[in-house]
Amino acid sequence: MSTLPIVGHLIGGKSVTTPSRSQEVFNPATGKAEKQVLLASKATVEEAIANAQAAFPAWRNTPPLKRARVMGNFKVLLEKHADEICQMITAEHGKVLSDALGELQRGIENVEYASYAPELLKGEHSKNVGPAIDSWSEFQALGVTAGITPFNFPAMVPLWMWPMAVACGNCFILKPSERDPTSTLRIAELALEAGLPPGVLNVVNGDKEAVDTLLTDPRVKAVSFVGSTPIAEYIYSEGCKHGKRVQALGGAKNHAVVMPDADVPNAVNALMGAAFGSCGERCMAIPLVVAVGDSTAEAVIAGLKAEMAKMTVGSGFDAKSDMGPLVTKPHFEKVKGYVDQGVAEGATLLVDGRGVKVAGHEDGYFLGPCLFDNVKPGMKIYQEEIFGPVLGVVRVKTLQEAMDLIDAHEYGNGTCIFTRDGEAARYFTDNILVGMVGVNVPLPVPVAYHSFGGWKRSLFGDLHAYGPDAVRFYTKRKTITQRWPSAGVREGTVFSFPSSK
Repeated sequence: MSTLPIVGHLIGGKSVTTPSRSQEVFNPATGKAEKQVLLASKATVEEAIANAQAAFPAWRNTPPLKRARVMGNFKVLLEKHADEICQMITAEHGKVLSDALGELQRGIENVEYASYAPELLKGEHSKNVGPAIDSWSEFQALGVTAGITPFNFPAMVPLWMWPMAVACGNCFILKPSERDPTSTLRIAELALEAGLPPGVLNVVNGDKEAVDTLLTDPRVKAVSFVGSTPIAEYIYSEGCKHGKRVQALGGAKNHAVVMPDADVPNAVNALMGAAFGSCGERCMAIPLVVAVGDSTAEAVIAGLKAEMAKMTVGSGFDAKSDMGPLVTKPHFEKVKGYVDQGVAEGATLLVDGRGVKVAGHEDGYFLGPCLFDNVKPGMKIYQEEIFGPVLGVVRVKTLQEAMDLIDAHEYGNGTCIFTRDGEAARYFTDNILVGMVGVNVPLPVPVAYHSFGGWKRSLFGDLHAYGPDAVRFYTKRKTITQRWPSAGVREGTVFSFPSSK
C-alpha cells in the first residue's frame, strides 16, 4: 500500500479522493516518486460534468461584471501565491524556478484579459434595419466546456482556457497532465477562494478513459486541447464526430533562419534561450537553425558552442542552473534516442549532452544541451518533434531555399528570422506558411490580447487559443430582429422574401 500523498480531483467545489486507479508522480531531478495521482473513471468524469451542468444556469445569468470581478480577485491570489505555485511546477516538471515564474506570469496575463469580459461580450446593434425594425447580436455561453492540457506548462496552458471560458458564462471541466498535476489543482482551489461558485470549474486527473468520456458525453459542448499532433488529430476527429466544437493545438518543428547580415552574437544569445529554455520542452522552442551561407553557419556554430560550454545543468531549485531535467524517465530515454538516431543518420554531433551527471542527483533525468551540424531534411531529428534540448543546424544557400524547407514541413507553428534587412524580413513574414512569426524574436508567442496558434498540422480547428479568438470559441452568436407594430395598425400578408428595398 503506497504511503505517498494523494492528488485527487476537484468536483463541485470539493476535493474528491475516492480510491481508484492511480499512478506515481515523480520528481524529475531525483527520479523518485513523491505523490500518487488518482486517475478518474468514466463515472468520476460524469460526476464532474453533472456538477458543471447544474451550475451553468445560474452562472450563465450572473452579470458579466460580477464574473469579471471574480477574475480580478483570482489574479490577486495568483500573484500572492506565485512562489508556492512555482515550487510545485519545478518539483514535478523540473524547469528552473525563473522559468516557472515566467510561465505563471503569462497565465496571469490571460486571467487579466478575461477580466475584460464585459467589454469583449458586447454585441452589435442596428436600429431601423427595416420600418421600425431593430436588429442586434449577442454572444451567449455554450454550456459545459472542457480543456485537456499538457505537462510542459501545467499553470499557463490551463489559464489559456478556462478563465475566458468561465468569464464568458460557461462551466468548465479541466483534465490536466497526470505527470505534474499539483500546481494545476492548487490554482483551481485559488479560483474557488476568489469567488468562483462550486461546479463552475472542475478538475479531473486522468488518462485516456477520462479524455474519451469528455469527447463522447453530449453534455460537453466544446473541447480545447494542447499536446502532440497525433493526439490533437484524435481529439479533433472524435470531438467533431460527437458534435462538439473543437480547438486542438498540436506539435511543432520551428525553424530559425539566420541571414548573413544578422547580428550573430545577439542571434546566438536568443537561440540559446529558445533552444534550451525549459529543457526544450516547449512547442515554441527552436530545435532547428537554418543558416544562410556556410560562413553564417560557422559563425553561429562557434557562438553556440562557446555559450553552451558555459551552461549549468542541474536541479530547477538551484539558482545556478540554466536548465533542469526532462520531465520523466521515458521521455529522457526518448530524447536520448533521437540523439543516437541523429548520429546514426550522419548528422555531425558537435556538442554531446548524453553523459551529463549532476552531483547529488545521479538518478535525475538530466540530458545536457546537444548541438548537431549538417542536419538534412528526411532525417528523424529534422522531421520529428524532439521536445528536448537538441538543436540542429541546417545549411542553405539562399533565403528562398530556407523558406522552401519551412513551407514543406508538416508543422507550421512558429518560426523566426534574424536579419538587419527590412526587405528580407518583410518578404519572409508576408510569405512564410507559418502561424506565428518573429523578426529577431526567437519565441514569437503572442501576448494575452492576441491569439496563439499555428498552421498546417500544428492546429486542428478554425480558432486559435486565448485572446479574441477565445471569446468566439467559448460563445455562440445569436441575432435577434425585433419589431413592435403601432397599436391598431394592420398590414396585409407579404409572401416575398423580406428585404430593405
